[in-house]
Order: sequence, then structure tokens, then C-alpha cells
Amino acid sequence: MLGIFLDTETNGLNPRKHLPIEIAIVIVNLQSKKEYASYESVISISPSDWEKSDPDSLAVNGFTWNDIEHGKSLDQVYADILALFKSCDVKRGKAVFICQNPSFDRAFFSHIIDPDEQEKLNFPYHWLDLASMHWATHPEPWRTGISKDAIAAAHKLPPEDKPHKAMNGTRHLIACYWAVTLLN
Repeated sequence: MLGIFLDTETNGLNPRKHLPIEIAIVIVNLQSKKEYASYESVISISPSDWEKSDPDSLAVNGFTWNDIEHGKSLDQVYADILALFKSCDVKRGKAVFICQNPSFDRAFFSHIIDPDEQEKLNFPYHWLDLASMHWATHPEPWRTGISKDAIAAAHKLPPEDKPHKAMNGTRHLIACYWAVTLLN
């Protein structure tokens, strides 16, 4: 089984108003822990979409217009992800997505690859979340919290590097996953 560890950075929290501005993916064989491939890209958006940015979100991820205007087009990121998934034979039943907050990341991933297109491509539809894994395996998780940094601290791991960048988040997610699932 492959784990598609994924993180996005966005220009806000509302997927109806905001867009993904960075994505990182690391594909790992969950039995052998072998990393098959990784991908990261800044994604360009239009100036009018940038104007809709939430300043608090940008304070967290540190992105500026200069970063965004030099990013890849959504069409190029779409093509890159399709090539990545094809090269790793990512298919439903052979892979799952693993995120810190899949309801967030899935909504923004759907801006890159439409859900109907994901279905046609036989992409995995299971999006697993680290917080639920921690909740199920850690005594009294409400005492430690369920943010990724709180989960990391509960397992004696360092916090994610700041500012938040998608690949930092993805690598930190993988370390937390191994700790939470006791597969480290």
C-alpha cells in the first residue's frame, strides 16, 4: 500500500474563495517505508485571486505576490501530478492519501484536479488524517491537542519548521505518522 502524504498552502481558508498556492506530495510504500517519489511546486494565481487573500493565512505561510507570480500554472501542476501518480502506479485500492487535515487539503486539491476527473483516473478516495490516528492511539488526546505540532510534541518530535511551507509540512507529517502508528 502506498501512502500519498500531501500538504497544501493556500491564500486563505475558504475553498470557495481561496486557492492553493503551494503543494507538496511524498509517495511512500507504507510496508517498506521506501520513498518512491516526491513533488513540490508553488502555484501561480491571478492578481485578482491574490487580492482575495486572507492576510492571516499569508502570515502563517509567508508567501508574497513575488513568490506566487513565479509559480507554475495550475495546468502544469495538474500535468506534473498526473505524471507522478502514473510513475508510481497510484490507483484506488493500492494507495491512500494521508494528511494532517484532509477536509482542508482535499478541498484545495480539487482546485488542481477536479473530483470527477479524480474519479475517472481511479485516484484513491480514502483521505486519512493524522489527528484521528493520534486520537485513536494516544491516551487522552484532548489533553495534548490535535494540531500537528501538538501531536509531534506528544511523541517527542520537534515542531514543524516555520513559516509553513508545503514540503516542510509533508516531511513533518511523515515523521508524525511513523510515531503515531508506532512504525518508526
